Amino acid sequence: MTTPLWQKDPTAESVTDDWVHRFTVGDDYEWDRLLLPYDVEASRAHAWGLRQIDVLSEEDWEQISDALDALLDAFEAGDVTVTPQDEDCHTVIEQFVTEHAETAGEKLHTGRSRNDQVLAALRLYLRRALATIGRRTAALAEALCDLAERHPDVLMPGYTHLQRAMPSTVALWALGYAETLTTDLEALRHARHQINVSPLGSAAGYGVPVLDLPREAVAERLGFRDVQTHATAVQLGRGKHELAVSHACTQVGATGNRLASDLVLFATAEFDFVDLPPEHCTGSSIMPQKQNPDVLELVRASHHRLAAEMQSLATGPSNLPGGYHRDLQLTKAAVLRSVQMTSDMLTALTNVVRGVAFNPEQTRAACTPALLATQRALEQVAEGVPFRSAYRTVGQASTAERADPDAVLDAYETDGTPGQERPDRVRAQLDPHRAWIATS
Repeated sequence: MTTPLWQKDPTAESVTDDWVHRFTVGDDYEWDRLLLPYDVEASRAHAWGLRQIDVLSEEDWEQISDALDALLDAFEAGDVTVTPQDEDCHTVIEQFVTEHAETAGEKLHTGRSRNDQVLAALRLYLRRALATIGRRTAALAEALCDLAERHPDVLMPGYTHLQRAMPSTVALWALGYAETLTTDLEALRHARHQINVSPLGSAAGYGVPVLDLPREAVAERLGFRDVQTHATAVQLGRGKHELAVSHACTQVGATGNRLASDLVLFATAEFDFVDLPPEHCTGSSIMPQKQNPDVLELVRASHHRLAAEMQSLATGPSNLPGGYHRDLQLTKAAVLRSVQMTSDMLTALTNVVRGVAFNPEQTRAACTPALLATQRALEQVAEGVPFRSAYRTVGQASTAERADPDAVLDAYETDGTPGQERPDRVRAQLDPHRAWIATS
């Protein structure tokens, strides 16, 4: 196996049992394949900082920078990867740079630990991932606005307790989800702001003696908004920053869960409100007639997986004393799984929403006279009848009156009610997010 960075004598045989190595590494090396380019980015900035305080000469800095370029090229070409034997991407980077830059490469780890190194790489990755998720959240909201505009003035029942309750419209249904996604964008933006601080210079959690590292300058070079001033705060915040990201992802997942649930229900023969795009459905191996909404069902299930990752991040770091503990390694996989699932879920939902079509005949036919009960009571209120008296009168009456679409929609005047939908306002709520979701 590759010699661990922590082994005192690199020429000696490893004293670590192979099973212990496999257990402690787990699947961490797979996630580190995602992080390696970001670790290279942070390593370059760290080396630049060492050059500023003359730990590295100009020649050292150039050799290390060239070696990091060569490593990225080799990684992108598939000639270098992270294996279980490497333990992590930090080992791959240091050994590659040392091999190519020799003595200069041996200086790269000066003033840092794998503890602050991994957090820098992880936060750079999450910063970009959250912007991607933000773009996909906005794209889904836009697709829902488009869906609303494709189905103007199409009546459908609104439900409470899964019972028909009051008149609604396809547009009102779609825009309710679109507006909810704008609040999910706020959660994503806040999480991105929270994690966008540099841990570099905290090293193993207690700072670096002797060297006055240019922490602020390195943070600015990496695009971080600030540094975590007190070194001890870095490891105390580990898990909390990841939890903020996971919580935001879970909020997006919760919206997607209910949207998918509605569409699965509406696509049943019993409702027949929507036709799902066949390219985003699957079939049965035994029943030739089946078209199954598997994509939507997996989207629905993804929320529960996101909640499980969030729970592991909420509880995993609890009861740990201050400082670093190997338990905290598991927070990396949990948050990375969260962002990957959320991104995939949003892509799936957006594709379905763009291809879904409502059936106006079916949705209007489901608007039975009972849906007008509240309207009839309020019409009496407008004539001076106390609401509770009108409520009882209408509740005891029987009517076979059908819901006339024009009359129903004309009864509403307030923005955001049936016939008064405002996709333009939803798009205006997306506007403040367009700058940060466009960043990489």
